[in-house]
Amino acid sequence: MTVTPLKRVFSLNGVRLEDPAPGLSVEEVRGIVAHAYPEIATAAISGPEAVGDTLKYTFERAIGSKG
Repeated sequence: MTVTPLKRVFSLNGVRLEDPAPGLSVEEVRGIVAHAYPEIATAAISGPEAVGDTLKYTFERAIGSKG
């Protein structure tokens, strides 16, 4: 029997984001990806959801009003 670790995939508004660093925690990945997608900094994280041989985490934008 062989054990294969599951890949992580992240999603933001339907956009698939590959895992930039599999050794990091989800919060650390958030910090890295937030440079390209600033809305991730305040987004809620749901998951992981098992999809085939991957674990899918979804960044959900925080809803609120400014001011």
